[in-house]
Amino acid sequence: MIKSMTGYGKSECILPQGKIIIEIRSLNGKNSDVNIKSSLIPREKELTVRQFIANELHRGSIDLFAVFEQNNAENAKSINKEIFAEYYRQILDLGASICDIQKDYIKNTGRSKDMFANDITACGREAILSTILKMPDVIEVKKQEITEEDWTKFFEAIKNAVNALKSFREKEGAILYNDISKRVGLIESFVDEVEKYEKERTHAIKERIKSRIEESNIQLDANRLEQEIIFYIERLDINEEKVRLRQHCKYFMETIDNESYPGKKIGFIAQEMGREINTMGSKANHAAIQQWVVRMKDELEKIKEQSLNIL
Repeated sequence: MIKSMTGYGKSECILPQGKIIIEIRSLNGKNSDVNIKSSLIPREKELTVRQFIANELHRGSIDLFAVFEQNNAENAKSINKEIFAEYYRQILDLGASICDIQKDYIKNTGRSKDMFANDITACGREAILSTILKMPDVIEVKKQEITEEDWTKFFEAIKNAVNALKSFREKEGAILYNDISKRVGLIESFVDEVEKYEKERTHAIKERIKSRIEESNIQLDANRLEQEIIFYIERLDINEEKVRLRQHCKYFMETIDNESYPGKKIGFIAQEMGREINTMGSKANHAAIQQWVVRMKDELEKIKEQSLNIL
């Protein structure tokens, strides 16, 4: 059974200090392109993860996400006391500088000292503390470190997410299979419809040639005329195209039924189907046949679009 190249999988890794949520997504791609979008995976483990995902998923543009959610007890953020004290010292120094500026101003202007605060702390200790806590690097968030024991659980969760994505692909693949097989069947039925107009087309070609000869007042030997008509009709014969198109349709279905990853191969087969349909259209010389050829092309284009998403 065929598999879709697009998919989604999710799993969780429960650790003593919290949990890691893992998501993996896959889109169409000619080859395997694995992108790890998480800083939780140790750098020395990235190659192992990439190889595992590439071997399991084979093809596609694949993104792996991992987010850590701490337990409530672990969520408490810590204050960097050294940085906090340095900010506080700078604020006190700034307050002292302001006091010196105020004294000089009062001395030079004679204005009342009450018009100014004695120092910057007059604005309130709580306000200063609140301001410092908003300064850069004062609040520290504990970085999650993955131990070897944690990694064993983590990698197992990655495997579970990949398996979930594979299950998703299989479900989508079943939908693709039903759609594509239906369209291949339609193309085969359209070939049957074309055959209904074969005799009518041959008769119309003969009559058209005879009519033009009569209009030109050209005298031709009856046997020679018949030979030329037969030769012309043979040039427009589409029997070989019909046979090859049916064979391609059969081969297409055999490929998606029997091969594990037929995506690239059925793309080539679809190209061959297109060549036969185009040749049939160029030889048609009949309005009804041309209409059925157009319908074949329409179904084939939809098959090609769907084939791009088959693994």
